[in-house]
Amino acid sequence: MEDWKIKISVLWLFSAVAFLAHQILALLEPGVIAGIMAGEVEDMKIGPKLILVFAVLFLVPLIMAFLSLTLKDSINRWANIIMGSVLAFLFIVVIVTAAKLSGEILMTLSTVVALVLIVWYAWNSKQKV
Repeated sequence: MEDWKIKISVLWLFSAVAFLAHQILALLEPGVIAGIMAGEVEDMKIGPKLILVFAVLFLVPLIMAFLSLTLKDSINRWANIIMGSVLAFLFIVVIVTAAKLSGEILMTLSTVVALVLIVWYAWNSKQKV
């Protein structure tokens, strides 16, 4: 197994755990659980579409961790560059739009760092000719 594939796979797992930690820390904010019980989170109505979005955000890093070890090099490289860039952009938007600094932002920032490293390792991986 190539070294860069293992690094990328571990970074995907790290980003999944950091995202989960972000969600857990968000629950500790005063009033959040009451809002969830009332059917709203951050001024959004909780429904099937929102739940699907969060499910995808949880599953993508886990799926990419597996695919990073199994895909052929060229497809693997581009899948990691594309998915890492897309998720890094989404999480940067979360950081920029955050109202205050908190542990949640720290976890989101660590997720962005992991995703940027994924893109970097994938971009710099040696391709078989």
